[in-house]
Amino acid sequence: MIGASAATTLLQAGEGAQDLGPIGQGLEPLLGGALAGTAAGVVRFAIAFVAIWMIGRLLVLPLVRRGFDRRELDAHAQKPLLKLTQFGLLFVAVAVAFGFGGYGNFLVSMAGIAAAGALAVGLALQNVISNFVAGVFIFTDRPFKIGDWIEWDNGEHAGVVEDISLRVTRVRTFDNELLTVPNSALTENTIKNPVDADKLRMKFVFGIGYSDDIQQATDIIIEEAKRHPDIMDDPGPSVRLTELNDSDVGLQSRFWIATPSRADFVRIKGEYITEVKQRFDEEGIDIPYPVRTLEGGLALEGSAAVGQPAE
Repeated sequence: MIGASAATTLLQAGEGAQDLGPIGQGLEPLLGGALAGTAAGVVRFAIAFVAIWMIGRLLVLPLVRRGFDRRELDAHAQKPLLKLTQFGLLFVAVAVAFGFGGYGNFLVSMAGIAAAGALAVGLALQNVISNFVAGVFIFTDRPFKIGDWIEWDNGEHAGVVEDISLRVTRVRTFDNELLTVPNSALTENTIKNPVDADKLRMKFVFGIGYSDDIQQATDIIIEEAKRHPDIMDDPGPSVRLTELNDSDVGLQSRFWIATPSRADFVRIKGEYITEVKQRFDEEGIDIPYPVRTLEGGLALEGSAAVGQPAE
């Protein structure tokens, strides 16, 4: 009986050693069956993880980069997308390595725990996730890019985009302040991007006196627009009478500039208005001051009120 039991034990140990594979069989004389199986699983896990990760780094990431270059994605758009690709490769490498290491049941348990943890984290980080999703939409829809001058919140905020990430966008204001704006604030509101196209229409209202010649003033406004080197000839400038105010007649000038930027916008507008003002002065066309009227009497201390008979 003792001999039969010993034979059975040796047979089971031999079958266990055979189940360990080449790595386990090599380690089995040194560590024993159980430890050899554990060590073999760890080695297989490490080999599979390194192999999948290296394949991803050497093959998948270059292919993804070529695809982005083929679609002419900007550098700021490629950076977060490549990060997402790397995270995906890491997840695939870990999942495949668990399978090769014989930890399938452990992987299933970890997946359940991860799902529960993801739900809890998702509820706690709703705003962060909202900004993340908004960042993805900014990269795909491309309402603006780095270097663009944008306005949002009905023009209350404006500046030049310096950086776009998956959570926030950094905008440098024209007062040299850096604003870190959550992406959801930019996707949930109307964004004005004056420099998205290759030209920008600008408007300015010149006020002249009621006794001045409207046609003469109109000709001066158009002539100065055509004379300025940075104002486009096609579309050409135009002038419309748009306002009849208390003290002046408003002539609205409309003109276009090419490849606009905030600096060009301010400079060209200032130069153009200055040139028109100088021509108005030379031609004797007045730009009236606003007229203000006072109603009612004025009381002087120690004397009768102005406009009231003295007693």
